[in-house]
Amino acid sequence: MPTQKILIVDDSTTIRMQVRDMLPRGNFEVLEARDGVEGLDVIQKEQPNLVLLDFFMPRMNGWEVVQQIQSNPRLKTIPIVMMSGRKEDVEKTVPELFDYFEFVGKPFEQSHLFQAIKSATAKARDRKYPPTITQAISPPPPPASTATDSSTELQTLQQTVQQLQLQNAKLQQDVDHLKKQLAQLITFVRQKLK
Repeated sequence: MPTQKILIVDDSTTIRMQVRDMLPRGNFEVLEARDGVEGLDVIQKEQPNLVLLDFFMPRMNGWEVVQQIQSNPRLKTIPIVMMSGRKEDVEKTVPELFDYFEFVGKPFEQSHLFQAIKSATAKARDRKYPPTITQAISPPPPPASTATDSSTELQTLQQTVQQLQLQNAKLQQDVDHLKKQLAQLITFVRQKLK
C-alpha cells in the first residue's frame, strides 16, 4: 500500500501524464487535479507529501493555491514545485517569493524535475512564514522569540531610540550654535564693508 502521495495539478492532461511517467515507480500514490480549485480540494482532503503545480490555470492559479496552502498550518510544510513554460511571467507576478516553492520551466527533463523536488523539499523544511503580498514588498518578520528575549529586545530598542534622540538634540544645538556664529560673522563683515 502506498505511503507517500504526490499530487500533479495541471490543466493539461498531456503534462499530467508526462510528469506521472517521469516519476520513479515506487511506494507512492500519484493523484491528479485539472485546476487550482480541484487541486486545493485534493490537497485539503489527501494532504499529499508533494505538490507539482502549474502556475497558469483556470479558476484558481498556482500562486493562489500556494497562498491557501501556506495559510493552513497543517499544509504549509508540503513541498511545492511550480511548473510553467513562462518563468518570466511567474517572476513578474510573484517577485521575491520563490522561497515558498521550487520552479521548473516547461518543458523539462526528468533530472530537472528530480532536482526541483529535492530543492522544494529543502525549502519546505526551512519554511517558517506563510507568503503574503506584503512580504513581496517588505522582508519577513523576525522569528517569534521567548517573552524574555522580546522584553530584552524591546529594552534595547528603547535605549537605542533614546540615544538617537539625545544625538539628534545635540546635533540641533550644534546647528543652532553654527547659525548664530554665521549670523555674527555676516554682521561683522557688513560692518567692515561700510
